[in-house]
Amino acid sequence: MTPTPDVWKIASVGDAARARAAVDRVATDGGAPALDRARLLTSLTARLRGCLDEGGAWELRLRARRTRAGREGRLEVSLRRPGSPAPDPDGEPALVCPLPRRPAPDGPAAGTTLSEALLRADENTAAVLKVLDEQERLVRLHLEELHQTNQGVLALHSDLEAAALAQRELLEAERTARAEAERARRLLTFLGDASAAITASLSHTAILRRLSDMLVPEYAEHLDVWLFDEEDGEQQEQVRERPPAAVAAARTCRPQHAGAHPGELPGTDDLPPSAQPPRRPVLALPLMAHRQLGVLTLTAPGPRFDADTTVMLVELARRVGVALENARRYEQYRDTAETLQHAQLTDLPTVPGLLLAARYLPATRGLNIGGDWYDAFLQPDGSLLAVIGDVTGHGLHAAVVMGQLRTALRAYAVENDSPGDILTHLHRMLRHLQPELYATALIARFRPGEPEVVWASAGHPPAVVRDTDGTVRVLDAKPGVMLGIPVPYAYTDHRADLPAGSMLVLYTDGLVERRARGIDPGIERLGRVLATLTGAELEHDLDAAADALLKPLLHDSERDDDVCVLMCHTMAPAVPEPGPEAGRGPSPTRRPGGGRSRGSVEDTRREGGCRESF
Repeated sequence: MTPTPDVWKIASVGDAARARAAVDRVATDGGAPALDRARLLTSLTARLRGCLDEGGAWELRLRARRTRAGREGRLEVSLRRPGSPAPDPDGEPALVCPLPRRPAPDGPAAGTTLSEALLRADENTAAVLKVLDEQERLVRLHLEELHQTNQGVLALHSDLEAAALAQRELLEAERTARAEAERARRLLTFLGDASAAITASLSHTAILRRLSDMLVPEYAEHLDVWLFDEEDGEQQEQVRERPPAAVAAARTCRPQHAGAHPGELPGTDDLPPSAQPPRRPVLALPLMAHRQLGVLTLTAPGPRFDADTTVMLVELARRVGVALENARRYEQYRDTAETLQHAQLTDLPTVPGLLLAARYLPATRGLNIGGDWYDAFLQPDGSLLAVIGDVTGHGLHAAVVMGQLRTALRAYAVENDSPGDILTHLHRMLRHLQPELYATALIARFRPGEPEVVWASAGHPPAVVRDTDGTVRVLDAKPGVMLGIPVPYAYTDHRADLPAGSMLVLYTDGLVERRARGIDPGIERLGRVLATLTGAELEHDLDAAADALLKPLLHDSERDDDVCVLMCHTMAPAVPEPGPEAGRGPSPTRRPGGGRSRGSVEDTRREGGCRESF
């Protein structure tokens, strides 16, 4: 399409209004969109107002043309001075509006009046308002959608925040639960270890020492144990010296807490704050068994006692009470058994031409009471019977049976001087009275002036002889069966040379037998040690020789079995010196050292110790 320029002269407001109406008419006929048309007219009105403000004559040129790129055309409007080639003084480009179709061929101003222009302006305004309404509706719709979206986002953020908070709370609860479980595990482990430690001993002092080592300083700054005495007078005296919490626990048999503020600990009673509260909180726990044994008082290691720790301490105190009660009963049982056994170990007699020394060492493990015993007594014919024996088992029952055997042996020896006959009667008696208990024994008979010894053995370790020249031999004749074996048996006598200056050693298996070793190596070791003793040493102080014999053989401080040794050293009878006391009868034979030869338990305790010190 060839461009068709139209020109309007503008010198007044009326000219400007008519020119604007013509442009509106062309744009409307060309099918320009309402918004594009409104933009064109609005911009044109502003330029026309500017031209009128400057004054003078102006030309408005209107041209409709087609674009090269397509069939759609466009409308170009420009303002300039008459005869000027430039669009306008300010150099602004022409106003452009798209034209979908070709405008009418009539002149642009034909039929165009101001009234029509005014109406067309309202139509344009209505079209713009319609578009604006539609856009406003869309904006409101989008605003509503945005609001709903924002609400959803806010709700999602709220849910996420709540979920994060719940997750943090769960994590914190899990950490707390893990910490509490670990603390409970640690307290239970400590309680188990402490229980094992305090029940491993049957000594009051050892139990309390271990208790102090375990509790201080982690669970208590220090502790005090108040054990009740059996006599009420002493207990009343101690009450005045104890803290109020301990006295309250002793009177109520309940755990007591004392401090500047109530502890509210589980299972405990809070004492009212006194005028002078303790420097740190105090926990007084009764030590209970079948009766109240005492009170354990603990001073807190910090500002207060923890609730879980208090529960553990209360349970530990209960177990300590049971352990102390077991220790008390053990001590009573041990003292009774020791008294009974010591009553069986009488002093050795004095015999011309014979020195006697004995040692008894209880086992260091267990009750310290066994069935080992020795005995030596004179017969009516002047001979002496030396006896050593061992009842199977350990404890009070073995000690009682040992006493029965010792008494029965002395009774049978009154009518029988043969060691074999005495053992035969003992065997028959033990089979009848104690069918499930057995014993070993060896009896040796010494007659004054005879250079031999007659002996019989019931399953006992063989006796050892040290000759005058220091050589050692074992009396290894086949022994009889153990006493009490459920078969009839008659024991036979054996004879062995024992000239003056030689020695017969009787012993129990605790001296020569060790774990993982046989008894033969122990007997060989006994012979080697015995050979090192000299005749002068034996005759001068047989008790010292007995200690010298035991020391290398019992170098271990721990013994699983009792040890019993009876040493019989022969020597020429002492010739009494004439003097004022001559004729008063024979005096007791004394050792060259001046002391009477006798058995000893207490001396051995001083050397090696036969029981634990409590």
